[in-house]
Amino acid sequence: MSARDDHPASDSETHATTYSGRWFSAPIPKHTLPEHDMPARAAYQLVHDELALDGNPTLNLASFVTTWMEPEAKRLAVDVIDKNLVDKDEYPRTEVIHRRVMSMLGKLFQAPETCRPVGTATVGSSEAIMLGLLAHKFAWRKRCAVAGKPVDRPNVVLSRAVHTCWEKAALYFDIEPRWAPVSRDDTRLTAEAVAERIDENTIAVGAILGNTFTGQVDDVAGIDALLRERLDRDGLEIPIHVDAASGGFVAPFVCPELAWDFRLERVRSINVSNHKFGLVYPGMGSVIFRDESDVPEELVFHITYLGGDAPTFSLNFSQGSAGVILQYYNFLRLGRAGYARVMGNIVENARYLEQRLTELEAFESLSAGTFMPVVAVRLKDGPAFSVFDLSARVRERGWIVPAYSLPPDAEDVSVLRMVVRENFSRDLAELLCDDLRTTLDKLAGRASTVQQPPSEPRRPIC
Repeated sequence: MSARDDHPASDSETHATTYSGRWFSAPIPKHTLPEHDMPARAAYQLVHDELALDGNPTLNLASFVTTWMEPEAKRLAVDVIDKNLVDKDEYPRTEVIHRRVMSMLGKLFQAPETCRPVGTATVGSSEAIMLGLLAHKFAWRKRCAVAGKPVDRPNVVLSRAVHTCWEKAALYFDIEPRWAPVSRDDTRLTAEAVAERIDENTIAVGAILGNTFTGQVDDVAGIDALLRERLDRDGLEIPIHVDAASGGFVAPFVCPELAWDFRLERVRSINVSNHKFGLVYPGMGSVIFRDESDVPEELVFHITYLGGDAPTFSLNFSQGSAGVILQYYNFLRLGRAGYARVMGNIVENARYLEQRLTELEAFESLSAGTFMPVVAVRLKDGPAFSVFDLSARVRERGWIVPAYSLPPDAEDVSVLRMVVRENFSRDLAELLCDDLRTTLDKLAGRASTVQQPPSEPRRPIC
């Protein structure tokens, strides 16, 4: 029952006494459609109150996803919330902006002047990775057909540290994953590991620019050199798809000399999560191909029933346009200099947090040496408690700090991982370290070593 039967809802009721005039005098069904309507303010309050039980996005160090944008960006998001990105004929300027964003990404990822990079916005990197693998599978199948070879056993070479979406793609699209192991101290994919697993049925090698577990970066340049050598020697035409979901907007600005992108000849496709360090709200990723020839034409559908000709390469036919518009806003707003400043600050704050954590002497860093704004630590030998205990205890203080085991072959190592985003200041880093120190002391049965706050308010360090 959604409201008192003797008091039907009315749009004319504009008073807003506590909880919309005490409308919630009976339970609201949660799994069936209510029989009656209710005032808009009442419905809003009901949903708003339940969402208040969610975690605080500012204190969420589990997610790479952007949790803050400028007020102007929020206004733009509301302006375009009713536009479907796929309606290219109805919203032609939105499509023009979409193409501009893809062009900007192709140039950011160093596509050669001789190439014509193409791409498409997706709902995230999962879809982007799946589109990349589909393109490479179809291209491999076409090459096999020309050579008169069987096409029933495609494989992809991956590190055990890949995101779950790679496993999904391999399963959904009937591709054999050939796993390269990781170790307790090193979760990177190397050229040596790739060399042991590739053959004429390998459709691609998946390399990661900042893995989810520790933020470490695969040896993309070494893998590229290996694949170029095998192409010249054996005729094996194996592309690299770089999963730059996390690092694609970091490396170009804080580590521009690192060759991981289209500067490397065998890198044929890249995915990036714009809603991570592209600084865009959740709901947007992109897949970029080095050249339009890397996308088999049979994968591009030409839709005419919306009016005009709308070529699409996607898994989802409907998609909100806000992500594309907000990415374009950020590109205009920040430019290269702005992104470099923001990414530099984020990385510096991450290294500061890492330093403070290692000063606690209970932790050992697994993310040292990476440019990624990710801090992963494990407990040194000795304590009778685990990182899972720590994670649960600091959650009581509002912090969301995930604890998990590393991938197979290193699953005996459990870590705490913290992602530093734009709105995580050094002051918050200090507060987190204070709470972790207090928690460590309590779990160890010691009196807390955290000093009491000074009488004078301290100056925030941003």
